[in-house]
Amino acid sequence: MTEPFSKPEPWVATVLTLFPEMFPGPLGISLAGRALEAGTWRLDAVDIRGFATDRHRSVDDTPSGGGPGMVMRADVVAAAIDAVHETGSAKPLIYLSPRGKPLDQARVRELATGPGVTLLCGRFEGLDERVIEARGLEEVSLGDFVLSGGEPAALALLDAVVRLLPGVMGKEASGEDESFESGLLEYPQYTRPQVFEGREIPAVLTSGDHAKVKAWRRAMAEALTKERRPDLWEKFLASRSKDSRQ
Repeated sequence: MTEPFSKPEPWVATVLTLFPEMFPGPLGISLAGRALEAGTWRLDAVDIRGFATDRHRSVDDTPSGGGPGMVMRADVVAAAIDAVHETGSAKPLIYLSPRGKPLDQARVRELATGPGVTLLCGRFEGLDERVIEARGLEEVSLGDFVLSGGEPAALALLDAVVRLLPGVMGKEASGEDESFESGLLEYPQYTRPQVFEGREIPAVLTSGDHAKVKAWRRAMAEALTKERRPDLWEKFLASRSKDSRQ
């Protein structure tokens, strides 16, 4: 007897935020939106204020020791986390924070191969450190700059991950040559018209010689990475040297 076809479980993103209305936002359109509608992934935006215990629904208080701004309360945020994230869950518990480890394509790929992720969006001056310690939050940053809150960072992280889920991109190979996938920036892209404001498409790209096209693209990717991202270039050289010794 043939087993009935069962649809695979969706990749699940749970976002803890003070502004659930910000989601799905841009994730509701284009590739991510179609995948969301198709059930390839699921998005649950949870309002942290729902876990406040006073009549004012307070989620923050003044920083201990003095200073400007407000700090997200440990008890409220911990209650929100515990309501949606099981202890020992295979889903990573990530706090979007400017002091976190920079997000890179390798971590994005890891997240895409798992069951999902729970994201905590900070606000104000940040989150009570005791919650980070007690709940073992993984702090992740988009870069060396400060946002008004973690929501834009969460949207960016989810966009990066969802596009890697099976079946989301039309051509699976379309992502293989993109920036960071090989440790290099992507090579320049061209399309018609053949001549634009006196600038022609490089002749090698219209030569029909696939080997030469591949070599040109690789050379351009290496040159761009070396010029614009010397940090990535050093990592690429170190990785290539390590591979040659194995």
